Amino acid sequence: MTDVLRRGRASLAFSFFAQGVAFALLVTRIPAIQDRYGVSDGLLPAFLAAVPILAGVGSVCTEHLVKRVPPSHVLRWAQPVVLLALLGVGAGDGLWELGLSLAAFGLAVGALDASMNMLGVSLQHTYGRSIMLGFHAAFSLGGIVGASLAWVGAHWDLALFVSYLPVVLVLLPAALVGSRWYVDGSGQKEAQAPDVAGGAGVGFKLLLPLCLVMAIAYIGDSTVSNWSAKYLQDVLGSSEQLATVPYNVYMVTTLLGRAVGDFGVRRFGAVAVVRVGAVVSAAGFAVVAVAPGAWVGMLGFTLVGFGLCVIVPQTFAAAGRLFPGAADAAVARLNIFNYVGFLIGSPLVGALGDAWSYRGAMLVPMVLVLVTLFYARSFASGPSRYGDGHERPRTADVGRGSNGL
Repeated sequence: MTDVLRRGRASLAFSFFAQGVAFALLVTRIPAIQDRYGVSDGLLPAFLAAVPILAGVGSVCTEHLVKRVPPSHVLRWAQPVVLLALLGVGAGDGLWELGLSLAAFGLAVGALDASMNMLGVSLQHTYGRSIMLGFHAAFSLGGIVGASLAWVGAHWDLALFVSYLPVVLVLLPAALVGSRWYVDGSGQKEAQAPDVAGGAGVGFKLLLPLCLVMAIAYIGDSTVSNWSAKYLQDVLGSSEQLATVPYNVYMVTTLLGRAVGDFGVRRFGAVAVVRVGAVVSAAGFAVVAVAPGAWVGMLGFTLVGFGLCVIVPQTFAAAGRLFPGAADAAVARLNIFNYVGFLIGSPLVGALGDAWSYRGAMLVPMVLVLVTLFYARSFASGPSRYGDGHERPRTADVGRGSNGL
């Protein structure tokens, strides 16, 4: 049974990694995509906004789909669709082809994100100790690899299809082979007696604090990903080359923070880790807002990465603990607010920057992330209390593997 768990954990980590690669390859080549299809600056935001909106739809559909099939089956087929849709973005010529590929990408990403985190939460429940940050560390590593591959493609002026094809040819069969070992844990379904939500269903009132934290975390994340380069160059006077560094550093810090974050949760508890993360990320935005020059600004974005990186994985884990009888539904609904934060964050900072100042705009995610402190106790909910400073022993119930184990 231990081997089943280990294989399930490794295969799921690879799925997170592959998703990080695919997402980075898409978002870092947006200028090349715009040039290939002749998308105007006015039309580009509509295309970009459609992806997270459709991803939210995909997450909602997944909540209902997993009532009939295991999350592992959803993940097994959603991941190839994401990779093929990425290849479609590079292969098309007309706007309708771009729109169709991005629509498929968005819907599949929603299903992929939801099912991956469902499996992660159920595996953590089965392990009886914090492992969610490790999965998200794999996503961060994939993002770094994907961004590096995108840089190579841009540097050598490779066509999008040529840049994407080798990646898809490697990741697609590997993901399909790895999907044989996904584990659908039954541990999250084991308690059908009334749970902390007052029943086996998901009470939105109890889930709402975690939804707000998720949205806030992604407002902060989208601020860094969309505005760090412009901020360093236009506000802090850096060179164009130096302005590309903060996001790469941010991704590295999220990887490092998540790589060690599970140990922090096991030692100090999820509540303490989330509180520290909120304070560190708020301090990072404060440093960015008052930075006298580019290097201090990069220090601020580095702090933001170390702080924010622990919040999202722990939010998914908290949802699983809060609703032990309906973890899959809770994760799917919570996942929607990932995209809500993404949709709000970048336009909000841009509008405030234009109307007020970009330094002032950086104070908004700083204040919002501090709101997480008021909801930190939500991360301690759940009868098992693992991840809150005293973890329960491992259980031998590993549920059912997607291959029938």
